[in-house]
Amino acid sequence: MSVASQRLMENVTYEDLYMRWEQGNWSAYDIDFSADAAGWAGLSDIQRRSAMWIYSMFFYGEDRVADTLAPYITAAPTEQQAYFLATQQVDEVRHSLFFHRFFKEVIGVGGGSIQETLASTLPQLNWGYLGVFDRLDKMALELRTDTSLPKYAQAITLYHLIVEGSLAQPGQHFIEDFFAKEEAMPGFSAGMVNVSRDEQRHIGFGVKVLSELLAPSHPASAECRAAVVELLNEVLPYSPAVFRPPNLDREYTECYGFTLEDIYAFGLKLVRQRWRTIGYPTEEMPPGTFPFDPEKSEEQLAADQVKMMMGGILGPSDGSVQPSTDPELMRLYFDITARVANPSAANGTPLIYQWKFSDADPWHLTIENGTTRAEPGIAPEAAVTIESTWADWLATTKPDAKPLKLLLGRKVRPHGSPRELIRMRKVFG
Repeated sequence: MSVASQRLMENVTYEDLYMRWEQGNWSAYDIDFSADAAGWAGLSDIQRRSAMWIYSMFFYGEDRVADTLAPYITAAPTEQQAYFLATQQVDEVRHSLFFHRFFKEVIGVGGGSIQETLASTLPQLNWGYLGVFDRLDKMALELRTDTSLPKYAQAITLYHLIVEGSLAQPGQHFIEDFFAKEEAMPGFSAGMVNVSRDEQRHIGFGVKVLSELLAPSHPASAECRAAVVELLNEVLPYSPAVFRPPNLDREYTECYGFTLEDIYAFGLKLVRQRWRTIGYPTEEMPPGTFPFDPEKSEEQLAADQVKMMMGGILGPSDGSVQPSTDPELMRLYFDITARVANPSAANGTPLIYQWKFSDADPWHLTIENGTTRAEPGIAPEAAVTIESTWADWLATTKPDAKPLKLLLGRKVRPHGSPRELIRMRKVFG
């Protein structure tokens, strides 16, 4: 951890975070929505559909995190942390009640109970979003039986750094700015100021906890870092698809004056900044955890991610979008594949993997002298050759993939010696 980051974290205490909670308390039932219905009616049809999409994710998310926080309190290694997490659970319940009122009184959906209103959000939740929150539910169950520091570090990473820090905050930032400037829904804007202040406090807590657990001087630092990397590798493939708009319609964000690229770039900046503050920068993590080109800016990386999402490369393999075979998108994909590969598994000898697609150009990956490079075309003397369609290969790389089913169905056909097939698994983790 840098000296500046260490001083910053030392200056923030758990007592201070708790005091901020007491000083910033607010009531979900004091928010005045009386003028908001007219503002909602004044939005265009696409703006209303977009708001329903974005705030359904917020509402469902607030309810899920409220339900899953109790095991965090029990697993907290200190009383100070447990006390703060108890205040956070109160915050998440209050946020849920705020959104319940907004949906019911302003949008006009839902019902008398929170359960009925939550049910109205379910059609808006996509593959990426559900993948992340299903993992949050599973994490809560794991914490009930495993309260070790590595598991706690994983839990804080998932909740505070991913769910709140890199998913909720970017989307909230842009649409909140729109309503604040337009002054169309004053009650909603006032409530969101309170929600944002709470979330900043929660994220600050997560950054502080991880800065302590992952510090090189901490006895469990190595184990906690390994656990965090394991969790990131498991969940991050879902993350870019969370803001995959319905029908891949860009109007869902552009109707509010911002692009998908704006959301992604803002989120990437937050990710990089917070892991630097924690003292474990993304560039120091094992290859493949954050397979970004370090020479590219957040804006360039965001543009790449959006291109791959719109091209059907990032996202679910449900057949809803036929993945593009555009050479530029395939290059972006195989550049990431090269960054994920572990060159040490080659044991110092050149190693080539070949992909032959029945519906797209072939590509190959070369590992040599401790480096990896991906190139289009056929390479001689490949250790392993994989034959499939482009879509079937992509399906094997998704976090919810069923590669054995694809292999048994002969949709993906690897060719090579048993030894090389086993080594390929080591190369790609």
